[in-house]
Amino acid sequence: MPKLPKGKMKWILGAVAVAILAFIGFRYWKGKQSALPEGIVSGNGRLESKLADVAAKEPLRVKQILVNEGDLVKPGQVLVQLDTTTLESSLAEANANLAAMQEKMAVAQAGIVRQKSEIELATIEAERARRLVKQGAGSQRDVDVRTSQLETTRATLAEAEATLKTSKQEIEVARANAQTIQTRIADATLRSPVTGRVLYRLAEPGEVLAPGGPALTLVNLEDVYMEIFLPASEAARVRLGSEARLTVDFEPNRSIPGYVSFVSPEAQFTPKQVETKSEREKLVFRVKLQVPRELASRYVERIKTGIRGVGYVKVDPSAEWPTRLQNVITAESASR
Repeated sequence: MPKLPKGKMKWILGAVAVAILAFIGFRYWKGKQSALPEGIVSGNGRLESKLADVAAKEPLRVKQILVNEGDLVKPGQVLVQLDTTTLESSLAEANANLAAMQEKMAVAQAGIVRQKSEIELATIEAERARRLVKQGAGSQRDVDVRTSQLETTRATLAEAEATLKTSKQEIEVARANAQTIQTRIADATLRSPVTGRVLYRLAEPGEVLAPGGPALTLVNLEDVYMEIFLPASEAARVRLGSEARLTVDFEPNRSIPGYVSFVSPEAQFTPKQVETKSEREKLVFRVKLQVPRELASRYVERIKTGIRGVGYVKVDPSAEWPTRLQNVITAESASR
């Protein structure tokens, strides 16, 4: 292999040295850029959200599912319709029973009105018979008959009033039964409890859901957070409500404002998703960084859970965020 001229060799060595120095300088600059000021701690995590199941209260057949996986849904939106044919038949029977009870009550009320009129008449006739006896123009037997008729009419009235009371109670029971069935029919229309996205479609038309069996699983896009894990020395300085910032790997130059909503009171081993075994063997505390609900609500169509990123927490309220964390996403910027 021919030797290179000394001048050329020096030039190559000089270029290599410059490249090495440039690389070292770049690494130093990047390190300075990523270094955090005193009073701010960080940890790796990923955007997560609470899940909500859309489930049946009782065993019913799925009639129709109106959404697919990935669809965005709003609170109150109808998602699943269950078959209520049997319940509607029960409701018709309950309404017919209620109508019969109401008719029975009407008959009892009419009977009471009639009995009261008869009591008034019997009272007048009994009093007339007594006056005639006093005047010597009537017999005691006639008084006894009139008095007996009055007592019989009063007893009939008491019976009619008892029947009316029973009828009212039966109507209340029948009405409550009908309302219960109506509620069951309403519950067969499954609506979204949250603003979110359909994560899993767990049933299809024709299937019978068990009591509490989910038909869909939703991601609640208004309850978004990131969990990070901090060593005891750092977690001990974190307070609930402390200011936080979240960044995601695909857009590290923009940050999401947040706050600390939970600090675990118990230490645990670092979760398995941490790549190195040495890191997994450390005891850490779980810290939850919550995205404000109003901000998450403005970005529901763009939020993707599961995206990895970094969470930052101010353990010293007087600390200032580094420049790269000051480009904050706001609710106002969502309309731009």
